[in-house]
Amino acid sequence: MLDYAKQANLPLAIEPLHPAYAADRACVNTTKQALDICDRLDPGRTGMLGVALDVYHIWWDPELMGQIARAGKDRLLAFHVCDWLVPTKDILNDRGMMGDGVIDIKSVRQAVEAQGFAGYSEIEIFSNDWWGKPMDEVLRTCIARHRTVV
Repeated sequence: MLDYAKQANLPLAIEPLHPAYAADRACVNTTKQALDICDRLDPGRTGMLGVALDVYHIWWDPELMGQIARAGKDRLLAFHVCDWLVPTKDILNDRGMMGDGVIDIKSVRQAVEAQGFAGYSEIEIFSNDWWGKPMDEVLRTCIARHRTVV
């Protein structure tokens, strides 16, 4: 797949998922694991293979800041934001709006940007609660929280 992506000039990103998903959704659960795969498949660091960092899945990792530095600009391809609620009602569909949970989103964003990442912060609020609210309210809240929390 990587060869086809290179031919099309389309970078591929590996997104590590929270270890709670290890049994049924993902076999890559840490940024280190994702970067190890990148190093093996793309040792020349061509910029065509990297990681998508979703704070929901990686916030807990004690090695996170070091792995972000290891990734560097050429391996940081995407950055996703939301928050981890405590308690969490549903591991799949109870992501919090930025600022409602326990993730230090600003620190993670600063670490990513310190490596030269200048892409978008993609907001991913997979939440039965938020999906039930009026869309204009959700959008206004996303914008306000992105400006103050992210």
